[in-house]
Amino acid sequence: MSEAPGATGSPRAALGGGLALAAAIVAFGFVGSRLLGVVRTIVIANAFGASPELDAYNVAFRIPDLIFQVLAGATLGSAFIPVFARKFEREGPPAAWLLASRVLNLVVLATAALCLAAFMLAPVLVPAIAPGLGDDLGRSEKLTGRAVELTRIMLASTLLFAASGMLTGMLNGRERFFLPALAPMLYNLGIIFGAVVLADRWGVNGLAFGVVLGAGMHLGVQVPGVIREGFRYRPTLGWADPAVREVGRLMAPRVVGLAAAQLNFVVTGFFASKVGASAISNMTYAWLLAGLPLALFGMALSTAVFPRLAGQVARDELDALNETVSRVLRLIMFLTVPAALGLALLREPAVVTLLERGAFTRSDSLMTAAALGWYCLGIVPQAGIEIHSRGFYALGDTRTPVALAVLAVAVNLALGALLWDPFGVRGLAFAVGAASWVEWLALYALFVRRTGWGPWPELAGIARIALAGALMGAALAVVSTVLRYDTWVNAAVSSVAGTVVGALAYAAAARTLGVPEFEEVVGRLTARLRRPHAA
Repeated sequence: MSEAPGATGSPRAALGGGLALAAAIVAFGFVGSRLLGVVRTIVIANAFGASPELDAYNVAFRIPDLIFQVLAGATLGSAFIPVFARKFEREGPPAAWLLASRVLNLVVLATAALCLAAFMLAPVLVPAIAPGLGDDLGRSEKLTGRAVELTRIMLASTLLFAASGMLTGMLNGRERFFLPALAPMLYNLGIIFGAVVLADRWGVNGLAFGVVLGAGMHLGVQVPGVIREGFRYRPTLGWADPAVREVGRLMAPRVVGLAAAQLNFVVTGFFASKVGASAISNMTYAWLLAGLPLALFGMALSTAVFPRLAGQVARDELDALNETVSRVLRLIMFLTVPAALGLALLREPAVVTLLERGAFTRSDSLMTAAALGWYCLGIVPQAGIEIHSRGFYALGDTRTPVALAVLAVAVNLALGALLWDPFGVRGLAFAVGAASWVEWLALYALFVRRTGWGPWPELAGIARIALAGALMGAALAVVSTVLRYDTWVNAAVSSVAGTVVGALAYAAAARTLGVPEFEEVVGRLTARLRRPHAA
């Protein structure tokens, strides 16, 4: 980045300059990764549909992913980056890189220990998280055994991701976003290779090998970046280092929070295994599609802004922190509200267009679309959680987001237990969305109270965005009455036509209502388009 981490200036200028570039780079990574993720999903759907073997693969994915997210994710997000950034600000690069080595070593060792335990206990863990796997087909023992085998294969990827996640944290802490943005693309390419090439020989095991290959590429591409920044590996743990202890102190509650977030997936998978064959896989497809706008907008902007938030807190610039969070929140709302509404209203043609081919049948499309519609309920609050939780992390408060994440798990568990039997995948997806709203609204209220920020102008702006979204939704609801998805061609035409109508309706409504983010986005796009001609 052109702007040094410690650069000063008005928050508005900073947000318009350095953050815009950072967000563009991160968005490039998220867009590229998610587009490849869509390709990955299409390839897997074509090869495996929503087969029982793919259910076993999706169940097996949960345990390695849980270990990685809880350990490496906790260190990367709320604990390591603020301490690492402060080390650079106050003590210089040598002290910061020594801290990085020590935390890297501890995270990898802890991950290795958990992976070994999970490898040994896989025959116990897999039936515990998916007790209904294969029951309705009379193949419970065989599919559970396959899930155990796949779990053990993919645990290797967890160890690779633990190291890679730390490298991502180092680069993000230095506000270097390109390689961390590129790494997920390579991960998806590894899985695609597994689905296209390795699966021909090893079936669903080829997907698992592709996950390991992708994790290795995710790590390898970032190594040159941290070396170029000045990192030199040191085989030291530094238990007595106060900075290491601070990372551990910040990490401890975040471990609980991330475990809670991952438990939402476990809860959904637990009840989905009871719904019947294909429910796990179809809900996984639906979640991947619903996660696209969340990643492109909520995660991309929040990831890009977090080092800046940490720097503002380090410089005691609380007003700048509040203004940055507010502007990013409004921009996230401006982008996610129409995306969530559009995806919900166009869910059937979208699923048919993207997935219905090969082994993926019309019944799979209908079940996936049913879950997708209710998953869209949670896109907006989950995007809000991304930015407000990072606001708390920048302030050194990991306990508040953790407590609310645990609350969300409790809500999801209670609703899932009530709704899975009468409503199937619809009820489970609704439970996730409702829990997300409870978590975000509480997080928002507590952030306002913690910072003393006056939210009313911000809420008025969000209300205008919501009204523009409602007008767009009304236009799409009218158009959707004539859309057809009985064939792939009709579904594709309906998806494109619906997207165009929705985008035009939202743009017209946002402009008429005077939504500032509309003018900002249009202005930036216009400036970028004119820049080559002005050169």
